[in-house]
Amino acid sequence: MKRDLLRILDLSDKEILSLIRSGMAWKRRGGSPRAPRPLAGKSLAMIFQKASTRTRVSFEVAMTRLGGHALFLSPQDTQIGRGEPIRDTARVLSRYVDAVMIRTFGHETAVEIAAAATVPVINGLTDGHHPCQILADLMTAAERGIDPRKMRVAFIGDGNNVANSWVEAAHVLGFHLRIACPEGYEPDPAVRKDAGSIGRGEVRIVRDPAEAARGADVLYTDVWTSMGQEAESRKRLAAFEGYCVDATLLRLAAPRAIVMHCLPAHRGEEITEAVLEGPHSAVFDEAENRLHIQMALLDKFIKH
Repeated sequence: MKRDLLRILDLSDKEILSLIRSGMAWKRRGGSPRAPRPLAGKSLAMIFQKASTRTRVSFEVAMTRLGGHALFLSPQDTQIGRGEPIRDTARVLSRYVDAVMIRTFGHETAVEIAAAATVPVINGLTDGHHPCQILADLMTAAERGIDPRKMRVAFIGDGNNVANSWVEAAHVLGFHLRIACPEGYEPDPAVRKDAGSIGRGEVRIVRDPAEAARGADVLYTDVWTSMGQEAESRKRLAAFEGYCVDATLLRLAAPRAIVMHCLPAHRGEEITEAVLEGPHSAVFDEAENRLHIQMALLDKFIKH
């Protein structure tokens, strides 16, 4: 039976921990020509309806290192942009490739392509979820000696797709998550209810960033205005005033806390330059780990 990864809830706690270990193993191997090539002869179709740097490069390099091939498909270059139903694209691609990765807007698009495809479908990002990012984040925390099952995470900012996936991860793995956001910018209630039914972990919504940051092992933030929300930029800047991850907030966290941001960052808005470039920052390790965790994902989902 094929496996799809559309959200963190599609994985068990044991699978997440296994993927982290696998990602670390691929990282140790680097790009060595002597490293295994388990996906030789395999192909990944990458559908992009949103612009990308990290997702595109990390998946393409991951497939190359695993011995496979990745194809970049944009709306401008395919029939998707001319109105072909996404389900038809999924059915055709399933006869050509071994897996599909999609980066798009509405989460329902990823769900539709997964329903129609007969090969594994991986969510590279939707407006609802960003599972690959959170897996890289969890790997980064583990690398820094933080136990993903027992950590305290403070998410400061918009309850967006990244926050939704953090909510799911907290309940799957059982760690503590505090999300500081203004009223009206909370994570999706349906995601919170669905993930909360697992019965593990603790997720709290607070208004004061200091309350969320106090004693945290991980301070996490993301842009206040995501792609597609540009018309709301001025309103969001006003709503999130005081939610910047700065040195004052960092001092409230645990002594060996790390700071993460999924990038791109707006320095001086959701995070200061000093914190982003400071000794507690794991931001660029986290970005690198997108490659290694995606090698682990592709190896698991395509090979098996």
